[in-house]
Amino acid sequence: MALIGTLREKMTKWVVGFVAIAILSFILNDLFGSGPRSIIGASDDEVGEIAGTSISREQYQAFVQERENNYIMSFGRKPGEREKPTLEQQAWELLVVEYAIKPQFEKTGIKVTADEVWDMVQGKNVDENVKQSFVDSTGKFDRKRVIEYINNFNTPPPIGNEQMLAQYNEGKYRWTLFQKELALGRERVKYENLLIKSNYVTEAESERDYHAQNDVAEVKYLYVPFYAMSDSSVNPTDGQLRDYFNKNKEKYKTKQTRSLSYVQFPVVASASDSAKLREEAEKIAAEFKTAADDSSYAIAQSQGSNAYAKYTIANLPASLSKDKENLQVGSVNGPFLDGGNYKIVKVVKIGTDTTYAAKASHILIKWENETDEAKKVAKEKARKILNEIKGGARFADKALEHGTDGTRTQGGDLGWFTTGQMVKPFQDAVFNAKKSGLLNDVVETQFGYHLIDVTGLKDNTTYTIATIELTITPSDETQNAAFLKAQNFVATATDEKEFKAEAQKNAMNVFDAKDLGTAERRIGALGEARQMVTWLYREGKIGKVSDVFDLDDSYVVAVMTAETEEGYKDFENVKEQITPLVKNQLKGEKIMEKLAAQKGTLEEMATGFGSDASVNNSSDLKLNSNNLPSVGVDAKAVGVAFSLENGKRSKPFAGENGVLVIETINKTAAPAIGDYTMFKNQLLQGLNNRSSFGIAQAIKEVSKIEDQRYKFF
Repeated sequence: MALIGTLREKMTKWVVGFVAIAILSFILNDLFGSGPRSIIGASDDEVGEIAGTSISREQYQAFVQERENNYIMSFGRKPGEREKPTLEQQAWELLVVEYAIKPQFEKTGIKVTADEVWDMVQGKNVDENVKQSFVDSTGKFDRKRVIEYINNFNTPPPIGNEQMLAQYNEGKYRWTLFQKELALGRERVKYENLLIKSNYVTEAESERDYHAQNDVAEVKYLYVPFYAMSDSSVNPTDGQLRDYFNKNKEKYKTKQTRSLSYVQFPVVASASDSAKLREEAEKIAAEFKTAADDSSYAIAQSQGSNAYAKYTIANLPASLSKDKENLQVGSVNGPFLDGGNYKIVKVVKIGTDTTYAAKASHILIKWENETDEAKKVAKEKARKILNEIKGGARFADKALEHGTDGTRTQGGDLGWFTTGQMVKPFQDAVFNAKKSGLLNDVVETQFGYHLIDVTGLKDNTTYTIATIELTITPSDETQNAAFLKAQNFVATATDEKEFKAEAQKNAMNVFDAKDLGTAERRIGALGEARQMVTWLYREGKIGKVSDVFDLDDSYVVAVMTAETEEGYKDFENVKEQITPLVKNQLKGEKIMEKLAAQKGTLEEMATGFGSDASVNNSSDLKLNSNNLPSVGVDAKAVGVAFSLENGKRSKPFAGENGVLVIETINKTAAPAIGDYTMFKNQLLQGLNNRSSFGIAQAIKEVSKIEDQRYKFF
């Protein structure tokens, strides 16, 4: 049983991490947007469908609960709000594995036997996770420790020892789950290999890739960017915009999205709330003065995280450091406002430390080189500035004017520093000062000459402080008043038109949240607002006004404003987006027409066009580069360059960023080689990598995964 306890932490890593390695790598992470169907006619209890199998809310929640239970065993606590979405997604992905992935394994006859699992655990082909978790004192894999660990499960602990029994059951559960995931991971590898091993690359493809990487073209080209012509010079018609949209419709595919507008009713503490809290704080301050145990009292009363701490002069809170000479043991300061909190501080103890701290500002004047002459010049400059400060000039102004290090913009302020943080000459000068203020002469260090203003004398005093922090929060009355306003707004605004009219009447800002997908959790400045997205997809209709949403620090009312079904975006929704692209097309046509009228060399054509035309050269252009100097990424331009015969010139054509005319001066084909294996292997590796993704995508599409959890969660 001792070994089970020792390996508990390592088994945590197995169970938590293995799903990601063995399963999640096989399916796409972005399953939320897999095309939810219309919910009309769907069961009110159905959260989705995977490969023709309806997934009930009860079944999904059971998988979620399993993930949460595993999390609790792994980390010793319940998952928080940040972890829950991840666990919920893991649960859904495991359902995808169960109903979409595993059936594919079964169709091909792939299975992992108990003997194979044994082999991966303690046989000749031990899994790397096992090897890393069962090691000896030298860090090497120890097979005996694996066997000992497994054998422990054959001997249950004595009856009556609840702690050992719980540990035994937990360990056995982890081991069973690990072996299950280990087998599933091996099935995945077998299935992938079965398909990937059918990939092949021909000799001709290998040779073509070799030439794409090694053939070189020397080209000269005239380039006129689209922006050479102003946008106002072209005015695309609605027909031209629609024509572009129809030809490029695939670029505007979209998943289901909905949009909303919302108004906020902030829940902010009132002056009355603050006054009531101050009264309470004053009572606490009175009790604090006579409290027998300062630390316990402060920790019990404070809402802050730093109720009892030891400080030095360098980090003493500002509320105390400004009056540190008058601090006495037992003195209570406050209540006083600090941001949105009332604070009460009590000096529990004043002592000393072995480390000193001091505070200073400086102006560093560096010398040009290490010669005596250069140092003399720097010293004279430093002393001249020093005299100007003594004569009344502000230290901070001179630091900004003459400083040569990063402190110049802060007036030379170095803040507090402790023993050993500064070079010795500098530290000695500051720590030996008897009074604050400007030092009488400059100080030389290895960095140059320093003008020093001591703003805090050397001090090694320590202060043990108990702090009670009370956050000013809205009272029930304040919250109720804000909620009542939100309810009245809902009662008045019954559609989008009235919603905006009511907002205008009350001088409220209306915020828009457009194109929200089913998986969205955050909305603009609201932050976490999943409940609003759930309403949007479960109950929302265009023009429908929501009930009042209760968020962290405000009440919110929303209205659904738009909906986009899965498929292609509506032309009107992308019209503004495609207008600049169509304008570039029209500008390209005009630029090509003007260039076509030019005669002579490329330089002469550029001169005839105007100052926006330029002529450039590239002596080592390669077919696989897809990039032209001064032009940018433009696969079409590279293709044109290699399609031309030596000495030939292209007609003006529109590329990605402008119009080009290309002259191919010379193309040099790489010499044939006898063995293209290296290029064949490169292509095959890329093909195999793409296939892994393609397999997952194919299973996803065939399975018709419909994720409708947004109706409930």
